[in-house]
Amino acid sequence: MTEHLTVDGGTLAYEVTGDAGDLVVLAHGMGDSREAYRFLAPALVAAGYRVAAVDLRGLGESSVGWASYSRTDIAGDLIALVEHLGGPAVLVGHSISGGAVTIAAAQAPSLVTAVVELAPFTRKQQVGLGDLRVARFRRGMRHLLGTALLGSTGQWRKYLEVAYPGPKPADWDVRLDRIEAMLREPGRMAAMQQMGKSTPADAGERLADVRCPVLVVQGTLDPDWASPQAEGEAIVAALPPGLGQLALVEGAGHYPHVQFPDQVSALVLPFLAAARA
Repeated sequence: MTEHLTVDGGTLAYEVTGDAGDLVVLAHGMGDSREAYRFLAPALVAAGYRVAAVDLRGLGESSVGWASYSRTDIAGDLIALVEHLGGPAVLVGHSISGGAVTIAAAQAPSLVTAVVELAPFTRKQQVGLGDLRVARFRRGMRHLLGTALLGSTGQWRKYLEVAYPGPKPADWDVRLDRIEAMLREPGRMAAMQQMGKSTPADAGERLADVRCPVLVVQGTLDPDWASPQAEGEAIVAALPPGLGQLALVEGAGHYPHVQFPDQVSALVLPFLAAARA
């Protein structure tokens, strides 16, 4: 059941499942909604967690027309939600939200017990000539740029085809149609475009300030980086020593938690148990 939280600038839509247990807050990536966690959330609930999946500002069922859509803004939304739900909480963030949960952990250490970053944009990106030699990276960037410049849902669908290499979820076609319908609602594509134009530098600047355990999960075929492993290693290296660990999901693209939810659950659940201990 959808619930709403009014914060400064708008209203956030979220859904809580699980009656008891430690709180886990799930934040999706740009151009998506909380349905991105339709496979991972039940596994967390079955393991005894209380799970809140939130729609980012401007997307899903959250309101549109926010003043800005940076990772710092999203971090503030997540902190407000954790406070509202009686945290502390584990924060799980995908893509842009990977950067947001990093900032939230640095800003509110008493409210964040652990962080999971799924294919995160948490550092300022630099593209070299070597990156452009990787075909999947070129294809993904072409469609991302087309989405950002043209506001094209067709370009976003083409990007998602690249971002999900190999096996697709059973509900793939239905889910693509739902994403496209959501982005055609007034204000939602504009919100996504602003997210795409925001820099992850604000998150990178806070990596050294994180004080809780961090798990970074990268798909080996993620088209958003020429080397997803190298990006994950750089994030872990920028954290305080001993806090970060990197896990790779073989054959996954930019959505490992959707393509391979069982494998991601098998990585996340032991990490959360160790963090709680």
